[in-house]
Amino acid sequence: MVKKGEWVRIHAIVLKAEERTAKLPEDTQSCDLQMWTKGFLQEDAEIGDTVTVMTAANRLATGTLIEVNPYYTHSYGKFVPEIVQIDKQLREIMFGGEK
Repeated sequence: MVKKGEWVRIHAIVLKAEERTAKLPEDTQSCDLQMWTKGFLQEDAEIGDTVTVMTAANRLATGTLIEVNPYYTHSYGKFVPEIVQIDKQLREIMFGGEK
């Protein structure tokens, strides 16, 4: 059970592919227009339920509850040892090099 007031992410289909304008590129026309929104849950619910959230901008949005306490999972990739050497060289040139 997810409690009212929890920070959650929801998903909704804004427009089905067949409802979208013909002025879009073909590959875009063939896809649903989807929305993922985060906000504070307005009622107790379970994952998969249709719920309403209050966003950080105080806007109400409705969709399917998909995640509780969402967080970013992207990164800048794996460690690259050469970057450490570049950092040292750059600092030497900018702050400790020839005067």
